[in-house]
Amino acid sequence: MGRNNNPSNGIIFVANTRLLHMYMKKSFLIFLALCSAFSGRAQDTVYLTLEQALQTALSENASVRIADLEIERTGYARKGTYASLFPQIDGSGSYQRTIKKQVMYMDFDIGGMGGGSEGGTRDGFEVGRWNTWSTGVSANMPLVNAQLWKSLQISDQDVELAVEKARASRLETVTQVKKAFFTVLLAKEALNVYQSVYDNALENLELTQKKFNAQRASELDLTRAKTTLANAVPNMYDAANSVELGLWQLKAVMGVDLDSNIDVAGTLQDYSAQMLEAPESGADLSGNSSLRQLAIQAEQLSNTIKMQQYAFLPSLALGFNYSINAMANDYNFSQYKWSPYSYVGLSLSIPIFSGGRRLNAVRQAKVQAAELDIQRTNTERQLQIAIRQYLGTMDTATKSYASAASAVETATKAYSIARQSYDVGRSTLTDLNDAQLALTQSKLGVCQAIFSYLSAKSDLEGTLGADFTENNVINE
Repeated sequence: MGRNNNPSNGIIFVANTRLLHMYMKKSFLIFLALCSAFSGRAQDTVYLTLEQALQTALSENASVRIADLEIERTGYARKGTYASLFPQIDGSGSYQRTIKKQVMYMDFDIGGMGGGSEGGTRDGFEVGRWNTWSTGVSANMPLVNAQLWKSLQISDQDVELAVEKARASRLETVTQVKKAFFTVLLAKEALNVYQSVYDNALENLELTQKKFNAQRASELDLTRAKTTLANAVPNMYDAANSVELGLWQLKAVMGVDLDSNIDVAGTLQDYSAQMLEAPESGADLSGNSSLRQLAIQAEQLSNTIKMQQYAFLPSLALGFNYSINAMANDYNFSQYKWSPYSYVGLSLSIPIFSGGRRLNAVRQAKVQAAELDIQRTNTERQLQIAIRQYLGTMDTATKSYASAASAVETATKAYSIARQSYDVGRSTLTDLNDAQLALTQSKLGVCQAIFSYLSAKSDLEGTLGADFTENNVINE
């Protein structure tokens, strides 16, 4: 392949190359500036550690706040159920205006002659008055009601279930925050890698340009160097965009404003020491929130069956009533004569026949209990599979990390040798690009291995229901 040795063409090549460098660097800086402007000024950025992100999420996350309100709601419902044990006192008042009075007919003897109907009133007479007023107070209280007592126990379990659901929301929130936090760290690591690739490609292009000007490199090498540099720019754009998207996702699960100017602190390498820890071999599901909820629901159904069976038992209640009544034809209240009436008594209710309603209610509750038992067994089986999957992923990530870390060391050395060889003309640009590609893949492999391990560990801890203390409290 021929080469144009005209000095003016070399000057044009140099000018075009510098313009290309300036354009690429300027476009990327503009992109980063736009990203920074979108989230706020760089100097105002608040860097959050993982513990700080968890603390914020456990107080601001929407699902956690809803779960806390659900606990409050069920607490009020329980108090409402317990109110059934106290006397229910009601006041009443009524007024009636008679439209047509009742007519009464009477049969009686005149002088003991046994006149019968012949001696009685033939047309009858009206009874009552036009206005009837009544007011009073009544009270009722259950004395013996087994079904009510059992319902109180079920309402207590409703609160217990709401508390466990709130704990599940916290566990899920912690898992989501961790994975979102690690995703941002992975995106930032990828951005750093691609930034390094871009810087190396820029240096290689400048070196190739100099060698081309000195007629030590072909135009093909120069074109390849320009292409490598151009190909490095989209990767930086994608990586920068991934960082922004990851931060938005983190803000969403934390429950903070999406426009808040926050960032994550640290790197994935800060968590690589965790990969040296041996994971738990046994899967203790005693802390799993799903199984705990199913256990509470099973107890509720057991009590529901008993409550439905108690519907066959008699119930005893105490009742009291006091009222005063007045009847008049006018509205002169001061002249009214009020007549009091009161009573106290016991009311015994004995269930006899309901068309099979109570019996079918018992059968229905037993079927629900059987369904729940099957669901619990299946849920436990699925959780065991998930745990094995998480442990397998963690083990694979640990092995991949060791291999990738060794590959980074080797690839770094290989790239340094390839760069020096290319400087002195003992290797081609293709060899240098291959070394750069191997180095990039190994660095990304290290980051991906750490991320896979941390992500699987977060899922494992959420599944096992690991309790947190101090900085990231989950339990109430």
